[in-house]
Amino acid sequence: MWELEAMGDAMMPREMTMLSKVETKKNKRKATGADAYVPSDREKFMNKRQLAYFRQKLLDWKEDILRANRDTLQYLHEDSSQHSDNADRASAETDKSLELRARDRQRKLIGKIDEAIERIEDGSYGYCMETGEPIGLKRLDARPIATLSIEAQERHERKERIFR
Repeated sequence: MWELEAMGDAMMPREMTMLSKVETKKNKRKATGADAYVPSDREKFMNKRQLAYFRQKLLDWKEDILRANRDTLQYLHEDSSQHSDNADRASAETDKSLELRARDRQRKLIGKIDEAIERIEDGSYGYCMETGEPIGLKRLDARPIATLSIEAQERHERKERIFR
C-alpha cells in the first residue's frame, strides 16, 4: 500500500502497523467492487474517465493519510504511560520518534498529491515533465504522483548516482 512506501512494517510501532494493514485491506475491498473501473491502454490516454479515476484515487489516498495522521496523534496522546524501566522508556520513545518521522514523510506526500491534483486540473497530468510523453497507465496506477516516465526516472537516478 502507498502508506508504507519506503517504510517497512518493522519500522512502525505495532499499533500503527496493525492500523495500516486494516486500511490496506479496506482499500483493496473498495477497489475490487463490482463497478470498479480500471484504466485501459485501449482508451484514449487521459480521457475524462481516466482523469476522474486518478483524481479519486489521489483523493482517497490523501484521506487515508490524513486519517492515519489523526489516529497517530490520538495514539500518541493516549499513550502517556509511565515506563519504570529505562529500556522500556527508550523503546517507547524510539517507536514514537519513528512514527513521527513516518508521519512527516506522509505530510510531504500530501503536498505531492495536491500537486498531482493540480496537474489533473491544468491538463498536464499523466505526461512526463521532462519529455512530454505519456507516463503510462500502469506506472500511474502504481504511483499516481509520478511526474516522470520510467525512462526519464531511470536517467534521473543514473545521474544522481554519478554525482553522489
